[in-house]
Amino acid sequence: MARIGNGRSNMANASARAKARKAGLIDSTRMRQLLQQGPDTIGTSIAEFGYRTEIDIYAGRLSGADLIEAALNHNLDTDFDSVLRFCQGRLKSMVAVYVERFSYQNAKTVLRAIHSGASTEMVAGQVLPEENLNNNYWLDIIRNCNTLGDAANAMSGTPWGLTLSKMDADSTLQQMEDALDSSYYSEALSSIRGPDGHPLLERYLRNEIDHRNIVNQFRGLRQGITGDDRETLMIHGGKINKAALKAASQAESNEAILETLRRAPSFDDTGFEEALQASSISLDPVVTLLQEQRRNMMRRFAHLNPISAFPIIHYIESKVLEVQNIRLLVRGKAAGLPDEVIEAHMNL
Repeated sequence: MARIGNGRSNMANASARAKARKAGLIDSTRMRQLLQQGPDTIGTSIAEFGYRTEIDIYAGRLSGADLIEAALNHNLDTDFDSVLRFCQGRLKSMVAVYVERFSYQNAKTVLRAIHSGASTEMVAGQVLPEENLNNNYWLDIIRNCNTLGDAANAMSGTPWGLTLSKMDADSTLQQMEDALDSSYYSEALSSIRGPDGHPLLERYLRNEIDHRNIVNQFRGLRQGITGDDRETLMIHGGKINKAALKAASQAESNEAILETLRRAPSFDDTGFEEALQASSISLDPVVTLLQEQRRNMMRRFAHLNPISAFPIIHYIESKVLEVQNIRLLVRGKAAGLPDEVIEAHMNL
């Protein structure tokens, strides 16, 4: 991951273009209208909301939820490329820091596919369609590699490949995924620090790290992971200090973890008790609460800094949320879930 460049930026133009794109996203009212439709008509509706090109690409071989999901992923990938193209200089470097997280996610997808023995045809058909030329790099790795070590070697020359090359040959899939997560945030923070960086973007990323660590604490406790092992799951670089995280790792109940986190000045416990009480089946209420906190922070930064990288990053984050909501909607419909259950899991 390169450091922030010093080239001339086009902050005003790019910010205006990002705001215009954000205004065209599917709002909560239209999303609820989609929720009232049947699985067969949702595809027709979202085509009118900007997904027609990608739906047409996949309509020849896919249908239903598979068609919509492939179109969503392709559209999102194309959108990332388009946004980066209309950003210039230092601005482009800052936006790229945020966007590169999706390459790390693809690297993890490839590792999972190889670990599970999934065929290239299955991955190309369901996860990384060949119609999206950006996926060829990832599919070639799956096609030509038999082991996780082979995949790590095939990714050499990339930031994620460099991370994997430093790991032991017998590293597990989980260890590789954890290393990739840590590496992304470490490289991202390193690239935006200094006189040419952006302190508010650093603040946002550090907050994101804290939220990942918080979820890992509660999830680790629920899964019966020992305190020492939970401590190793922590990603460095957040605002919550190491001492607080170490103490939380040794806590043996949700209440004890929450009480320990409250001692950290940067921890916002607003709504946390209610979210934990609602988390008897899954941690979704906690995850949703933290996501909302991050969205509020991003929204505030974009509002207070209208000519900066934040309107662009805010648009990207909002676009990702739109895709996630539509994907959840169509998969929920395909599974026959009641509308109220689907809506409860959507971020509207």
